[in-house]
Amino acid sequence: MKLDPNRTWKLVEKRLAGESDPTRRRNLELVLAHMKAEAHADIEGVVATLCQAPVYRTYSMPDDETLNPKGSRDAVRAFYDATIVQTGAHRLEFACDRVIVDDEAVFTEGEMRMAYPGRTLLAMGVEVDDPDAYYLAEYRMAIVWPVHTGERKLTGEEVYSGGNGFDGIAGRKISLADVVALEPRD
Repeated sequence: MKLDPNRTWKLVEKRLAGESDPTRRRNLELVLAHMKAEAHADIEGVVATLCQAPVYRTYSMPDDETLNPKGSRDAVRAFYDATIVQTGAHRLEFACDRVIVDDEAVFTEGEMRMAYPGRTLLAMGVEVDDPDAYYLAEYRMAIVWPVHTGERKLTGEEVYSGGNGFDGIAGRKISLADVVALEPRD
């Protein structure tokens, strides 16, 4: 079972290649840059795509302040550091099967797959048999990427997800050899 982080932006790139409207192209380019920075665990690259007062909303856990940073780029830095970089869960594939763009937002939808280190899962209270292995979380996800028209940057992410990606995760053990190498960034 391979996890290919490069699939995350393939449909966004395809949609961008066919888009002639400059505003919509810019919006797609922002999402593309954000996705690639996230895959490389490049927090400053992610922050560079955001407006000055970004707001993240994770509707499956609206009361979790860690998953819903708002109001500053520093809050977003802390969010990515705590949830992606420090956990080792930056190996992800968001296999989009739908990308919609207009002048004010981009919408992406697909299957999210993330490789979590066993140690991280154990610290989260998720039972696994090998702390040194990686385990695959899988769930359906949709993201609205609103654009701040004045700053011409993303205002954050509005994340909708279905299912519990950790259900049955102990049976989805993978190794880092199952993670496809990232393509170089442009």
